[in-house]
Amino acid sequence: MNKKLQKVTERILRLPEVKSFGVIGDPGCEGLGIYNMKVYAGALEESSKDDITLIAGDLVPAGNHQFYRAISLITEEIAENDVYVLRGNHDTGEYEEYFGFHNYAIIADGFAIIVVDNAMRAFENTGLALVREVLAMEDVERAVLAFHIPVPNHFIRNSVSEEEFERLREAYTPWKEKVKYLLFGHVHSRFVDEIDGIPCICTGGGGAMIEDVSDDIRAWDVEHHIVHFFMKGGELQYRIVNLSEDCYKRERKNRVLKDQLEETVKNEMMAHLKYMIFSDRAKRRGAYEIANLFEALAKSEYHHARNFYSVLERPAAFQESVKTFIPQENFEYEQLYPLMAAYADQQKAPLARRAYAGASVTEKVHAALLSEAQSLETFCKSVIYVCSTCGHVMTGEGLPKRCPVCGSPEKRYEKFTADSTGKM
Repeated sequence: MNKKLQKVTERILRLPEVKSFGVIGDPGCEGLGIYNMKVYAGALEESSKDDITLIAGDLVPAGNHQFYRAISLITEEIAENDVYVLRGNHDTGEYEEYFGFHNYAIIADGFAIIVVDNAMRAFENTGLALVREVLAMEDVERAVLAFHIPVPNHFIRNSVSEEEFERLREAYTPWKEKVKYLLFGHVHSRFVDEIDGIPCICTGGGGAMIEDVSDDIRAWDVEHHIVHFFMKGGELQYRIVNLSEDCYKRERKNRVLKDQLEETVKNEMMAHLKYMIFSDRAKRRGAYEIANLFEALAKSEYHHARNFYSVLERPAAFQESVKTFIPQENFEYEQLYPLMAAYADQQKAPLARRAYAGASVTEKVHAALLSEAQSLETFCKSVIYVCSTCGHVMTGEGLPKRCPVCGSPEKRYEKFTADSTGKM
C-alpha cells in the first residue's frame, strides 16, 4: 500500500505533478482526543481535493512513539493524497524517525514550498541556507515560506523575536519578489496579515480548539478550517475553507457501528448518572472518600460518553449552534412534558407526574435563556443557579429562601459563574 504520511529524505523534492496543496494547522497539540481527531479527519478529507497536504506543525501533543504511531495510523486510514509535515514545538523527540528532515523544499508546478524549522523559536541555519538556495533557482518564480511559529505581526505577540525575523528577512530579501506568502500555524485560530509587504496567513484550525487571538478575532468568530493553495491565471492563489463540525462521517455511514455507538452513549451516560446519584447519597452519610471516588468515576464516564457521541455528533457552525437547541426545549415544556404529566396522573403515578411537571417549568426557563444566548456578544448572564434537587434554573444575584419548584432550601442551589476571561 502506498504510504501517505511522507518521510522526507531529500533536501529538495521535485514534484512536477503537484499543482495545488492543502494546509492543515495544529491538529494534535492539545491531544489526540476524539473531537480533535474528528476535525483532523475532516480536514484530511477536504485536503484530498489538492495534490498534496502540508501539516503546519503540532501534529502530536508530544513527540514520542505512542503519539506518532497513533497519528500515523489515523492519517494513513483517512488521507487520500501524500501528507508532508513541518515541525512544530510539540513535534519533538522522534520526529526525524517518522518524518525525516526539518528543513526541505518541494518544487511543484509553478511554485515552491520551502519548509523552514523554527519550532524552537529560532530559524535553523540549514533552513535559512535552503531559503537562499531555492529562491536563487531560475526555475523557481513563486514560493511559499512555511514555518510553525509566527513572525511578528499585527494580531498576536506569540511570535519569534524581531531579531529572528530579521535573519529570515536577510535570507529572502535578494529574491523578495518571489516570496508570495509567509505561512505559519501555532495560533489556534486564523488571520491574514501583511508583513514586509508579503501576505501572511496564520492557520491553526485543523483540530485544536479555537482560541481568542485578540479583541478583534474572538474564538466564536472562527471555525475550524484548512487553506487551499493553487495556481490560477499564472498566479499562486489561496482559498480558506471552513470545516463543518459534521465534516467526517465514516463511522455514521456504517449501520452496525452507528447503532452500537448510540447504545454505548446511552450506557455511558446512564453509568454517569448512577455514579453521581450514589456520590450524593454517600455525601449525605458522611462517606466523603467514597463520594469523591464515585464523583470522579462519573466524570470519567461522562468523558467516555462525550467521546463516543463526538463520532456521531452533527453540530451546526458555532455561531449558529445555540439556536439549534431551542426547538427541543420548546417541545418539551409546551407539549411532551405536560402530556406525560397528564398521562402519569391518569395512571395514578404521582412521582412521574411531579417529575414531568417540575421539569416542564424549568425547560421553559432553558428555552428563554437559550433565546437570549443566541446573541453571543450581548449575552450577559454571568451568574446562574441550579437547584441540585430538581434542576430548576435561576439567574441573577438574589435567591429565594426555597426553590419555587420543589421547595428545597437555598443551600441546595449550585452557583455557576463565568468571569470576563471566560473561566468558570
